Amino acid sequence: MKKTSIAMLSLAISFSVVAVEKIPFTVRDLVTIERVSAPTLSPKGNFVVFAVRQVDLDANTSKTGLWLENLMARDAMPPIRFTDESLNVNSPSFSPDGKTVYFLSAKSGTMQLWSQALDGKTATKLSNFDLDIGAYKLSPDGKSIALSFEVFNDCADLACTKKRIDEKASNKASGLIYDKLFIRHWDTWADGRRNQLYVAPLAESHVGAPVKVSRGIDGDVPSKPFGDASEFAWSPDSKEIVFSVRIAGKMEAWSTNFDLYHVAAAGKSAPQNLTASNLAWDTAPLFSPDGKTLYYTAMSRPGFEADRFAIMALDLATGKKRELAPNWDRSAGPMRISTDGQTLYTTTDELGQHPLFAITIASGMVKEIAGKGTVGEFDLSNGILAFTRDSLTSPAQLFVMPANGGAERQVTNNNVEKLARIAMGEPEQFSFTGAKGEKVYGYVVKPANYQEGKTYPVAFLIHGGPQGSFGNHFHYRWNPQTYAGQGFASVMIDFHGSTGYGQAFTDSISGDWGGAPLEDLQKGWEAAQKKYAFLDGDRACALGGSYGGYMVNWIAGNWSTPWKCLVSHSGVFDSRMMSYSTEELWFDEWEMKGMPYQNPANFERHNPVNYVAQWRVPMLIIHGQLDYRIPVEQGIGAFTALQRRGIESQLLTFPDENHWILKPQNSILWHDTVNAWLKRWTAETK
Repeated sequence: MKKTSIAMLSLAISFSVVAVEKIPFTVRDLVTIERVSAPTLSPKGNFVVFAVRQVDLDANTSKTGLWLENLMARDAMPPIRFTDESLNVNSPSFSPDGKTVYFLSAKSGTMQLWSQALDGKTATKLSNFDLDIGAYKLSPDGKSIALSFEVFNDCADLACTKKRIDEKASNKASGLIYDKLFIRHWDTWADGRRNQLYVAPLAESHVGAPVKVSRGIDGDVPSKPFGDASEFAWSPDSKEIVFSVRIAGKMEAWSTNFDLYHVAAAGKSAPQNLTASNLAWDTAPLFSPDGKTLYYTAMSRPGFEADRFAIMALDLATGKKRELAPNWDRSAGPMRISTDGQTLYTTTDELGQHPLFAITIASGMVKEIAGKGTVGEFDLSNGILAFTRDSLTSPAQLFVMPANGGAERQVTNNNVEKLARIAMGEPEQFSFTGAKGEKVYGYVVKPANYQEGKTYPVAFLIHGGPQGSFGNHFHYRWNPQTYAGQGFASVMIDFHGSTGYGQAFTDSISGDWGGAPLEDLQKGWEAAQKKYAFLDGDRACALGGSYGGYMVNWIAGNWSTPWKCLVSHSGVFDSRMMSYSTEELWFDEWEMKGMPYQNPANFERHNPVNYVAQWRVPMLIIHGQLDYRIPVEQGIGAFTALQRRGIESQLLTFPDENHWILKPQNSILWHDTVNAWLKRWTAETK
């Protein structure tokens, strides 16, 4: 009996060890993790709905549903599924009385508006338009709805646009004639349609006939390709709308002049420009609760897409404008306002984090109220904040807290079982003296199942933008945990040009793509090796996408010594040809201070194609064939150069992907190919 007890105890200990043993994080974990987003509070702040995206890997698709949490329940219970599993939904919002949730779904074949009672189990389709609804926003009184549709501007109704689309599809001739740019944008060729804003009456059972309120506006409301409902706003009395738009004309492809237009919701008058004096970007309109002031964000330099977004206040009676928090050297995102009209809330990059801030309107005082990690989408209602937050070691979860900055509570625990069995690499932020003698930050992420005293190969990750940041964020395309799970340490440097360190730091990369940023990467790599003994500097590869891909191509001819291999995803290979083939011309024209025929020296000074003769390191080139931001010929050109130089190289292309690799199975192939390339060239030699 005693022997049996000892044996059972031994077996129990064995099972205990097995139970806590963790496995490395992989790309299959990355693509199948449930993604929490779109937190939306009821008017009283007592309920929150949010979206959860789930992937069907076998079907190579994803589906998003809504979940509901009662924040006032005495005993906190896990959120419950709100929408039926057959619905793939997005963009939730509450009715003003808090009894109904609205959302968009394409279950019927086109994207339409649906509703579901808060205490109901069945959703109702409210609209049956000829076209997809792009974005929407309910009026404060709940009697109307602002909707965007992609239409031919000379059409009198939606049916006219649908007819033209059908006629084009049946036409045996496929040619398109253009007389101005954009001929294509992001991943789509232009066919003459514009996003336009409409207002329709909203009843309990249906949406009425829409009336165009952006009448006479030759531009996209919201903007393409990533604009959303934050670009238009209702007045508190539901009688007026303000929207942001860039008037097209011949200059659209090289202009960042978005203006705010004010229009009656009845659509009987033409929209009026509120910000004509500013030739840069004005957006994210937000009315004060009394309707007397319009808050918005504005850039000051025309043509610069990474300029600082200042927070502006416009007195609608007098037309006077003033900047709030002018000494806050950060670029604000979309905002929310407190019920009493005294505080604005926004998020922005901040020293490798992306916190939530509260700005006191009267004084301009800025206070961080939810930091450490990346605060994503957020909502505010009746003194309650709901927001998502992720980090380098955790995908997004939903949190709620008092708007005055009190204690926060975690609402969701999605992926908790999966993550409990997964080993994550431990991140640590570090700093060093970089270019111009200025302080520069970076992150190091240890390999999963790290062991003290061992050394590990390194994935040296270079972010895109270039005005971006590799901060404390759970990225779904460039996630260092995917390398940690393969036994690599990761090093990421927020070089000159990165966001969250002041506008001057962000500005510094323009016209200097291969200068100070390269120096930062060099000094950061040296500093990381000195600080972290587990980094094996003799087994390291550099990789990046977009600007990061450009930098890899630049490194190939100007700093190849440390690297066993390189990976360039959607990277610029020939700066001159890039400027003539990309779609958003304002970007290159600002970064290079003109077009090549105006300032050829700037394009050639840091042009990777001029240094191919110095290339020597094996390189993997990856490109999506629907990438019109950095066209695929840039990747093909780099691969051709490698092959003709006799350098070990591979080319991975995706015919159905754009600048990003988004489809689950394609993401797996991308990561598997990259990891195989890294392992091939960093394997220990015996």
